[in-house]
Order: sequence, then C-alpha cells, then structure tokens
Amino acid sequence: MNFMGNSVSRISIKKAARASAATALCTAVLALSACSGQSGESKVAAAPAVASGPADLGTALRVRLITEEQYFNTLSYVFGPDIRLAAHFAPMRRTEGLLQGGAASAGVTASQLEQYQRTASGIATKVVDPEHRNLLVPCKPADEKAADRACAAKFLKAAGRLLYRKPLTDALLAGIVEKAAANADQLKDFYAGLGIALEGMLISPNFLMVADRAEPDPRHKGEQRLDAYSLASRLSFFLWNAAPDDFVLKAAESGEILTPKGRAKVVDMMLASPRLTAGMRAFFDDMFAFDDFDNLAKDPKVYPSFTGVTVQDAREQTLRTVVDHLIAKKGDYRDLFTTRSTFMSPALAAIYNVPAVPSWRPYEFPEGSPRTGLLTQISFLAGHAHPGRSSPTLRGKALREVLLCQTVPRPPANVDFSAVENPSSTIKTQRERVALHLKNPVCAGCHKITDPMGLALENFDGSGAYRTTEKGESIDPSGSLDGKAFTDVVGLGKALHDHPQLPQCLVRRVYAYGTGGPTSSDDKPLLDYFDKQFAAEGYRLPDLLRTMVLSEAFGEVRDERAPAATSAAAGAAQR
Repeated sequence: MNFMGNSVSRISIKKAARASAATALCTAVLALSACSGQSGESKVAAAPAVASGPADLGTALRVRLITEEQYFNTLSYVFGPDIRLAAHFAPMRRTEGLLQGGAASAGVTASQLEQYQRTASGIATKVVDPEHRNLLVPCKPADEKAADRACAAKFLKAAGRLLYRKPLTDALLAGIVEKAAANADQLKDFYAGLGIALEGMLISPNFLMVADRAEPDPRHKGEQRLDAYSLASRLSFFLWNAAPDDFVLKAAESGEILTPKGRAKVVDMMLASPRLTAGMRAFFDDMFAFDDFDNLAKDPKVYPSFTGVTVQDAREQTLRTVVDHLIAKKGDYRDLFTTRSTFMSPALAAIYNVPAVPSWRPYEFPEGSPRTGLLTQISFLAGHAHPGRSSPTLRGKALREVLLCQTVPRPPANVDFSAVENPSSTIKTQRERVALHLKNPVCAGCHKITDPMGLALENFDGSGAYRTTEKGESIDPSGSLDGKAFTDVVGLGKALHDHPQLPQCLVRRVYAYGTGGPTSSDDKPLLDYFDKQFAAEGYRLPDLLRTMVLSEAFGEVRDERAPAATSAAAGAAQR
C-alpha cells in the first residue's frame, strides 16, 4: 500500500498524528523560549584559568532553532543526499551581524510550523517508499500490512539517536514505536505507520531545536559545564553545520568528549574532515550576509550582463576563494583582502572582462590589476550598491560593519535626501554626489566614516565592472581608512589588511557563531586572548578554530540557574 494513499481514513489518521505533534512542538517551544529568556540578574562565577588562556566565563545556556541548511545537512547524513526536498524555511533575524545569533531568539510561527510539517511529511514519505526502504530500514516486517514493533524499534532507535543527537530513552522510544504500530494497524501498512512516526520525530523540538543542557563540572567545584551531548552538538553545528555523526556521538556516550584528551581527539578529526568545508562556507555565508543575495537584482537597462546566474556565481566565487585560501591552503586571513587568486565562471568572466572559461576554474588576476582581494569581487561590489548605480556609502558601511564589527548609525528620520537623489546636472561623479552629505551637519558625522573608503571602490560600477570614468569624468579612487591614506583600491586592500580590527572582528564573529549567540562585555578578556593567539598562529583559521573549541570557555556555562529551567523545558519537549 502506498504511504501517500488517498483513502479518507488514511488522511484523517495522518492529520490527527500531525495535530498531536504540532501541539507538542508548540508547547515545547513556549517552555524552551521561557527558559532561554529569563529575566533577573544572572550570577556569574569566576571560572578558573584555561590551561593556555585567561579566566573563562563561558556562555549562558541557549536554545535555538537549527537553520534550514543544518536541517538538510543532517538529513543528508542520516538518510543520504537524495532524501531532500525543495523547501525554504523563514529567515531568522540577524543579530550582531549573524543570523546564527538570531537563531537563539527565534520562535516558531503557525506558517513556519506548517512548512516544517510539509517538509517532514515529504522526507518521511521518501525514506519509507519502495525505492529507499530496503536501503534505509535495516529490517523487514513480518507482515507489511501490520505492525511490527521489533522492526520499527530497530529503525526508529538508530534514526532517533542521530536526529535527536543523543540516544532515545526507553520511554520515549516506546512511545514512538507505539505510534508507528497504531498507525500501521489502522492503515494496514507497516511502512505507512513507520513514516508517520518518523514525520513526528522530524517536527519534534528534540530535532528542530538545540537546547543546551548543563551539569556540574567535577573539575571545578561550584561550576557548570555543558553535558556531553550538548558539547557534541555545539562542536558539530559549528564546525560541520550539521548534527553530530556516529563518531562524535560515541565520544559523547562514553564521556570521552568531556576530557581534554578526548575532546582534542574529536576536534582534530573534525578539523581534518572534508565536512569542515561545509561548516566554514556556512559561517562566511552568514558573516557576509549573503542571504541578502536572494533579493539582489540590477536594472537590466543599466547592467544587461548582470543576471540571476551572476548573483549565484558571485556568491559562490567568494565562498570558493575563502575556503580555498583559509582551509585548503591554510593562509593568513588578512591576505584575503590583497590576494589576486580566485575562481572564475562563464557568467562572471563577462563582467570581469576576462577570457571566457567553460566552467569553474582557478583564476589569478595579473600583476598590476586593480582586482585584489574580496573588496574587488562582484559579491561585495554589486551586493553593496544600488540597482542602477554604485554607492560609496553602502560599500563603506559594509566594510565597517561586516569586516570591522563597527556600527554605523542609521540616518536621522528628518534627513532631506533630495540633493543627493536628484543632484544638479553639473554633478557627474559619485565623489561629487556624496560630497553633498558632508555639507549637511546632520549627515557629516556618519559619512566621514563610510565615504572615504567607499570612494576608493568607485572604479567599479554598481554591477562590479571596472571603469575609469563616470559620465565622461575621470574617477578619483583615492581615500583613507582611519588615518591611513591611499591612492587607489589596491591601497585600500592593504590598509584593511593591516587594520588591527580586521582579525579582531573575525575572532568575535567566529566565537559568537560557534557558541550560538551574541558576545557580551564579559567575553572581552577571552576575546582578547583569542586575538593574541590568532596573531601568534599567523592568522590561520583552522588554528583559531582549534584554540576556541579546546578552550574551557567553549564548554563552560555562565548562568547557574539556567540548567534546571532548561532541563524542565527539555522534559516538556519529550512529553
């Protein structure tokens, strides 16, 4: 019998099962949200020193939704890469420059819940369909038209361990098996019942949410640490952008991951794995706010060569450049802003005005080329420009906020933009246009910190194509960055390379991303330590990752009251 049969009884049974799962999810979301947003003053205990660092404070316990990419990466590992659907979950709120930070305060709306249910139903259907069941279900039922609790338990126990990121308790497993059995008997189809049980697991908060749990730290009296499974999840979602695999879970089950030697063994394996590439692509995609590219478009009359394929390839070019330089070659992070090495695609070649290539190829711009570093790639230039023209202000603002972790204030509500949007016909260049901002005292303060470096990128139009003139006038690409003057974009790249806040910003973003939430002023001593280590290690990302995840701070818990609340909420999630 087909799992997606059209009988009225089958549909009503499945609806009832989904309604029950939806109620459980909503109840658990409320409970988990409550414990992650407690009011009142937190008691912060001073932690002992890291073996190689300063005093640690750790992080507060957090509860967050997994991202869409983490959802499908996990399912790909558990069930195989062909078990995938075209689904798009609602975006999260960007917090301190990262969507990952917003995941710690995200809720689940009714429409999101419907999307999760539709996706879960489709995934479960594919897992148990005739094409996949023999590979994915490790046993055959005694009768395909009736329940088989032993066979169902064998599948659900193994899958549940990977989906829930820890072994299922006997009581929880028994409840899920009974759900599979009841539906199998009513539908006269073992696989239909199994699929409904799996669907329920895929919309469970145990799968959709990562809830930190703490336990007393035996090495430091009075302190709390993440338990083994929470630490395993934190490591895996950070480094691999997916739930822990069997190796990492076994290290959690044995407790090995909680020992310095055991954690080092797990971390070194994870850093050496090809899956690190996926994890770091996800991080930089988040840091560079490439989710905005989903809505990026240019005026086709102004930039006819800029297409939807250009948008996709520009994003991919930068991610390939970053991963190749930082992971494959283990290069200096700062050199990303001066390197001429990158990758080229047919769609990008047209805008870069280089010889066409048949497919993605490594490419190096020649000596003397103005194309040096990420600032001169189409992703940055087109991503921070208007649909029909360039924008020194948007580019300078992005450089400050994305790469230096500085906040540029929003313009006051009463600012008159008419002189800038509709300037005199005698104004031909963007340098002349933005100079109007500096004549307005209300605007001048902010534009002094964005425009001087943004103007150095004016040799590139709103699509990222190179030019030397604008409306017949020669472009002046000189500028300055925090007192460092330069004559062109190459000089800007060097000034950014040498800016002390460039690597410091990366450290802050990496730590916030890895621990699942924004940093605070309490983290400053620890971040200062990571900054020094990053510099001492040659600004190499793999070394920074290892230093961070092996520090006690990565697994220490700051708030002593949160563990009980989170444990209570986790219990509610399993009921």
